[in-house]
Amino acid sequence: MKLVTFTHNGSTRIGAMNGDDSVVDLTAVDSSLPATMLELLAGGDEAMERARAAATGDSTISLSEVTLEAPIARPGKALAIGLNYRDHAEESGQEIPKHPIVFAKVTTCITGPGKPVHVPRVSPAVDWEGELCVVIGKNARYVAKDDVEDYIAGYMNGNDVSVRDWQFHSPTWMTGKGFDTHGPIGPWLVTRDELDATNLDVRTFVNDELKQESNTSQLIFDVGDIIEYLSAACTLEPGDVIFTGTPAGVGVAQSPPQFLKAGDTVRVEIAGLGSLENPVITEPRGE
Repeated sequence: MKLVTFTHNGSTRIGAMNGDDSVVDLTAVDSSLPATMLELLAGGDEAMERARAAATGDSTISLSEVTLEAPIARPGKALAIGLNYRDHAEESGQEIPKHPIVFAKVTTCITGPGKPVHVPRVSPAVDWEGELCVVIGKNARYVAKDDVEDYIAGYMNGNDVSVRDWQFHSPTWMTGKGFDTHGPIGPWLVTRDELDATNLDVRTFVNDELKQESNTSQLIFDVGDIIEYLSAACTLEPGDVIFTGTPAGVGVAQSPPQFLKAGDTVRVEIAGLGSLENPVITEPRGE
């Protein structure tokens, strides 16, 4: 099931993709379903089964008539893993991590498909990082690696947009990873039963030029490792989003470095997850 958050006639609610060109309005089929993805995920397996049943309904809207939003508009936590592909660690001149390198992305950075990524007025050093995102489906605390599948709602494309000079203002990286508009996700949330997250091709394009190409089989710490590690530190909750890391090919590692500029378009494509595309613009004044 491909779950979406969409806006139609001024109302934002949840839906499911019906093929490639229409959306089933889930709350129109089943009025007991919540209007937001966070509430749906918080409803657990029962709510998800009702959504699955509603997804077969005939209350469809043409994709051309809706605006797709970030599947989860404001997750409780947006966590990310740094240097999680060997080739990216090597191009960054860093040692291969012995433990996951974890940082937080400020949740106000989250944005959706088609929404602009800003080049902020304080820095031109804006970089791309295509990544697999994992969405938590139920409270997870001290979860063993072999059991993590039960705690995953699904997966999305993500772009861990990074302001490189601000990233290294402090060892935590958080500020440079959390600028507004610098956490695109989507276009939909694909439920865990639809794909094998251990073997997904990952590609990032800038202006249709291939910049990153790898496979999730190359992750140093895979999804199971990540959830086991994070859930030993804190409770992961429904709707939490984890950016799992980016492969080699980021702009800062080029010679000379390449950064995003107004007029560019970034597209992240992960097998089975569709295409997440965002235009790049100069940060508007007054925002």
